[in-house]
Amino acid sequence: MAGEERSRASNGSTALTRTSRTRLDQPKDPRRRLLPEYDPEAFGRFSERIARFLGTGRFIVWMTLIIIVWVVWNIFAPEKLRFDEYPFIFLTLMLSLQASYAAPLILLAQNRQDDRDRVTHEQDRAQNERSIADTEYLTREIAALRMGLGEVATRDWIRSELEDLVRDLDDRRTPAGAESDEDR
Repeated sequence: MAGEERSRASNGSTALTRTSRTRLDQPKDPRRRLLPEYDPEAFGRFSERIARFLGTGRFIVWMTLIIIVWVVWNIFAPEKLRFDEYPFIFLTLMLSLQASYAAPLILLAQNRQDDRDRVTHEQDRAQNERSIADTEYLTREIAALRMGLGEVATRDWIRSELEDLVRDLDDRRTPAGAESDEDR
């Protein structure tokens, strides 16, 4: 056996086929991809931050200031320094570009929020179902205890029975005791 392995090792083809075969007990080497990889959760968190910023008054104030500066610069600056003449086509292009990126990011953030709301709603529904089942169980147990207590002698019932017995005994003694007192 050892001789066969040595002869195979000296023969290059057998050694190459052994090392070039994929082993099932080891993970494959990562392949190169044409498209860059990205973390969908990180991208989603990024889009939510942008959507939150776009929905604030601070964004509206900054955007208004930028547009005012843009327009004032392109009207009152010397002609050589102006970069967007009166119809402000470049400004329109920039606002359209911003809107074209903002809308999908806002929709992505809304979809993620809808997914979170759906999961929360399902968890709340499951919790409500468990609470209802627990309440029904406790209601049945209380009803069974009430029915069982109806057959159990309570302290008040025993006290009233004992008081009735004491009265009966007093009633029996009183006439007998009155006769015995008269005989003396």
